[in-house]
Amino acid sequence: MNIDDTPKSGAAGGGGISPGKMDPFEGKDSFDGETFDGLTLERADLSGRDFCNCVFRRSKLGESRWTRARLENCVFESCDLTKADLTMLSLRGVAFNSCKLMGINWTNITKYPDVSFEDCDMRYVIMDSLALRKTRFERCAITESVFAATDLVGAVFEECRFAGTRFEDCDLGNAQFPRSQDLFIDPAKNRVKGARIPLEAAILLAASFGMHVLGFTEKDSR
Repeated sequence: MNIDDTPKSGAAGGGGISPGKMDPFEGKDSFDGETFDGLTLERADLSGRDFCNCVFRRSKLGESRWTRARLENCVFESCDLTKADLTMLSLRGVAFNSCKLMGINWTNITKYPDVSFEDCDMRYVIMDSLALRKTRFERCAITESVFAATDLVGAVFEECRFAGTRFEDCDLGNAQFPRSQDLFIDPAKNRVKGARIPLEAAILLAASFGMHVLGFTEKDSR
């Protein structure tokens, strides 16, 4: 989703929310075409609310609660949602750009989310039993995280970092990892047919089985 296609502050049908306003969500359950800019609402309870064509920008929403909320065609830009509770959150056409998403357990969001991630900090996240086919992750730090029993067929992880991240019982058929770093996927624990991985990942995989890739290991020169 292109941020330029979303309503801007002051546009018809919505408007910017002043950073000085304590809680723009209080007493209202539905928002359409709104721009929320510069909010500081850690631990805010946004449960049950509907957001359509909204923009969240430069807002601090750490540990916020989104139980059974709905996001449709929304953009989050430079927001901090560290440890947010996303239980039964519905995501349709949602883009996270340059956001802190640390420590989030995505496992209990609603089925078949439509979401993308770009330049996000996704350290320590858990994604278990999700359907994320063709989801795009671009230039994200996805370190010390867990993907388990997740459908990642055709997903694209471009220039992502994966140090310490585990993939277990995932379907990675035709997934792509161009220019990603520190990636390790065990083919004995995941379905990997057609997956495209960087050379570095292939070397790490070979090393895990006690093999050496000619021209890329120290022992080759002995």
